[in-house]
Amino acid sequence: MTELPRESDDSNKSADATESVTSQDTQNSVDPVEDVSDIEPEQPTPTYNRDASKTDKSARMKKVLLALFILIVLGTIAYGLYKSNAHSEPEIITLQGQMQMQQTSIAAKVPGRIAQIMVTEGDTVTAGQQLVEMDSPEINAKINQARAGKQIAQSQLDKAENGARPQEIAQAKAAWQANKAASDLAENTYQRVNRLYEEGLMARQKRDEAYAQYLATQDQTEAARLQYDLALEGARTEDKSAATAQVAQVDAKLDEALVAKEEANLRSPIAGIVDNVIVSAGEVIGQGVPLLTLVDTNDQRVVLNVTESYLNQFAIGQTFTGIIPALSSSDKPYTKQFTVYATSTLSDFATWRPTNNDDGFDVRTFEVKARPSKPDARIRSGMSVVVRINPTPVNQNQE
Repeated sequence: MTELPRESDDSNKSADATESVTSQDTQNSVDPVEDVSDIEPEQPTPTYNRDASKTDKSARMKKVLLALFILIVLGTIAYGLYKSNAHSEPEIITLQGQMQMQQTSIAAKVPGRIAQIMVTEGDTVTAGQQLVEMDSPEINAKINQARAGKQIAQSQLDKAENGARPQEIAQAKAAWQANKAASDLAENTYQRVNRLYEEGLMARQKRDEAYAQYLATQDQTEAARLQYDLALEGARTEDKSAATAQVAQVDAKLDEALVAKEEANLRSPIAGIVDNVIVSAGEVIGQGVPLLTLVDTNDQRVVLNVTESYLNQFAIGQTFTGIIPALSSSDKPYTKQFTVYATSTLSDFATWRPTNNDDGFDVRTFEVKARPSKPDARIRSGMSVVVRINPTPVNQNQE
């Protein structure tokens, strides 16, 4: 009967060792037992402490779960209120466009070597200002050739206009008078021979010879007179016209060569800014090769791609406000007022098509062009323009 308490004591020691690892409160409440006989065999202390610790942990866990549940419910309610407020406010649509300016390419009309480029990128030029000077020996040779041809043609025209020289006229007159004298002599000789023939003192053969000589001298006299008249009259009207046309043709060739030389010295057709210089001095360029590009800062526009769902916001003549980030600061955005002046549909590749009939209809994309109310010299081609619109359903604008 005395060994039963010892077995109970051993089990109590084992239980005490286990409780010391799992719970610090249980270890403090149970002291080591040195005298086995002082401990009662049916002491319930270890079992009672273990159950109390588990109960405390379970209570704390329930409180944590309840707090988490309450937080989740409150968060769900707050999120629902936020979404409802967000859906009640209209959604802002942001579109991005691009600034463009009228760009002009300056190309050479004649081939040649670039002698000097008189402008650099960013320079402001006026209409008619010389931009490039070219060296073309071929053009200079054509100019000299045309000038020499003009001198020849002008000499022919002057000859036709002035007629024969005085010496030539005097020579023609002298020839006519000599032939006339010979004709008069031949006539007198024929008359004498004819009278002698009628009196029977001269043979008929002699009379016929005198008559033939008389007729020949008359023809020579007439030819000399006509030559003298031609010298007095000068060149024919047709010859004068031909000489005049020849001079005009040579003048046209000379003008062509001079224009080619002038075109070689390229001048600006517009007032603007030099955007890009493509070539360098000393290069040989061909006809039609671009040398530099100019932009007209007064001809500015913004280009937007807008689907037809929002096209009612960009009717022709309608104004909208855009922000240019490149000219904006951190505290002040740069805004510009634009007026729509043209809209055009893009190709089929920019059309959105629904996957089935329930999704709606095809949505086309349009290109919208608008000009600023007042051009700004600081704006450059390629700058982005941000446009924010408040979309309005199309059916609200229908009557």
